Amino acid sequence: MKQPGEIELVEDARLGPMAVGGLVGFRTLLYKEVLRFWKVSFQTVAAPVLTAVLYLLIFGHVLEDRVKVYDQISYTAFLVPGLVMMSVLQNAFANSSSSLIQSKITGNLVFVLLPPLSHWEMFGAYVLASVIRGLTVGLGVLLVTAWFANLHFANIGWIVVFALLGAGILGTLGLIAGIWAEKFDQLAAFQNFLIMPATFLSGVFYSIHSLPAFWQAVSHANPFFYMIDGFRYGFFGVSDVSPLFSLAVVGSAFVVLAALALRLLKSGYKLRH
Repeated sequence: MKQPGEIELVEDARLGPMAVGGLVGFRTLLYKEVLRFWKVSFQTVAAPVLTAVLYLLIFGHVLEDRVKVYDQISYTAFLVPGLVMMSVLQNAFANSSSSLIQSKITGNLVFVLLPPLSHWEMFGAYVLASVIRGLTVGLGVLLVTAWFANLHFANIGWIVVFALLGAGILGTLGLIAGIWAEKFDQLAAFQNFLIMPATFLSGVFYSIHSLPAFWQAVSHANPFFYMIDGFRYGFFGVSDVSPLFSLAVVGSAFVVLAALALRLLKSGYKLRH
């Protein structure tokens, strides 16, 4: 004869892991992913901040008096938001992609797959940890580089929205890359031939209005351009395209990539084999 506690457990089990454990699995995986990059913060946070500062010192010193982007905005001030957003994007991608590929190669991915984690919980933990790392590095870059330029904050809301969406998109893209890649070489190719070109050709160091018509058209096909342009609008109140249009493009990109990542996680593609 079953005890009352056993009957209650069986009934709860029918509702799935969310009913039994709540969000314990999600919180645990999120904690593990955040702790993973924070314990080596000198490498994962301080090093990217230093890299961005070097970009600012070199490009700002060389092009300050030679490049005029917007009226009454110095080139160095124009450059700072671009470097901040570039750091957010690159580090958000690095967090989720490196975590998955390392788990695959070392064989400890099984410890993530064995617990009753839903694909929603896995997606949320990996992407949210990537957002946290991206925003942490971006804030560090902003605090350090702000000393070199007279920055304005025309609309903080736009800054926050595009920073969150940009980090979310790259965290999701990193998750997809980590699922697809089976070795570090494949992940490096994904980053070197897709992420890096898209980032550097997105208007971080220049306004696309200074480009020939063909390259302007190419830039408008790059979702990274809309992330950085909308983010920069939050500082200066001016941009190359409407921030509402940028928001529509960036938001749509996030929905599409999130749907793809969730489908891959649910099917166990290249994870359960």
